Amino acid sequence: MNRKHRRGFSLMELLIVIAIILIILAIAVPKFDKARQGAQEMAAIRHIQTLHSAQTQYYSQFGRFATSLVELGPPASGQASPAGSDLIPSDLATGNKGGYLFVMQSTPTGYGLNANPAVYNSTGRRTFFSDQTLVIHQNWGQESATASSGELK
Repeated sequence: MNRKHRRGFSLMELLIVIAIILIILAIAVPKFDKARQGAQEMAAIRHIQTLHSAQTQYYSQFGRFATSLVELGPPASGQASPAGSDLIPSDLATGNKGGYLFVMQSTPTGYGLNANPAVYNSTGRRTFFSDQTLVIHQNWGQESATASSGELK
């Protein structure tokens, strides 16, 4: 065939281009996943700080710490009350936000807050714990962080 009349690419040329694209993707995807996990972990830390601020406001309004995330969230109906103070968004009040699961429990001296990845090693590699002291503790692993875990610096 005459080269002047040939149109398009040969099968070999297309296979080479696809192979190059696949090699680039194989290098880029793991780095993208680590960056996404890091962003979700940082967002979880910011949500913990938001919950601390909300607890402080709740305490100043109602004279005690909230015992659950629902109490910090929007009211079911009507105006803000101890059952729903409207201090955090509704998606955070459900306890599942940004790839992390947030659980708040009441303690004799205040409250405890855990943040664990929804899917370990996919949405995050660290677990977090904090309480009314406002210190955030972290654990590099699947086990939930506690007050004795290392401090986040």
